[in-house]
Amino acid sequence: MQIISTPIKDLIVLEPTIFGDERGYFFESFSEREFRRLTGLDIHFVQDNESCSGKGVLRGMHFQKAPHAQGKLVRVVQGAVQDVALDLRSDSPTFGMHFSIILDAKKKNMMYLPAGFAHGFLTLEDNTIFQYKCTGFYEPASEGSIRWDDADLGIEWLLPGSDYIISAKDSAAPLFKESYRF
Repeated sequence: MQIISTPIKDLIVLEPTIFGDERGYFFESFSEREFRRLTGLDIHFVQDNESCSGKGVLRGMHFQKAPHAQGKLVRVVQGAVQDVALDLRSDSPTFGMHFSIILDAKKKNMMYLPAGFAHGFLTLEDNTIFQYKCTGFYEPASEGSIRWDDADLGIEWLLPGSDYIISAKDSAAPLFKESYRF
């Protein structure tokens, strides 16, 4: 597995080593020991989530407030997404900055978002299956969201905006400057 730094401190991309032959492929999707060795982080995941979405579904930008903030290791099992992480850590030099990457089932790349980030994704293919491992349990009273199309964030989503399928909850999310700060 290879670790790739991003412009945002503590936000990393992981590219696994994939072994393939005429039968198909094999790779370790997660090893706590290898993750710790490569990143120096002693992270324990307590909950796994999975969603399946058609092309053009936009989910986000979601987060959980302290003391129930979650770190997440995200990946695509089938299809592809534009994945976006937004730094909400008020003491961070990259507070308010976002990072965007395409995660897809072919590359099997992943991204680790530490606690203190909002997260969202846009599905780029039909029947996209998205998985994420969380360092904390979901706590409804701690959830928050930020408008996916807030002009102050400048997120450039890859599909035309009129094609998005968005929940009523995400459409009603507050703007960044009105939102909770870590």
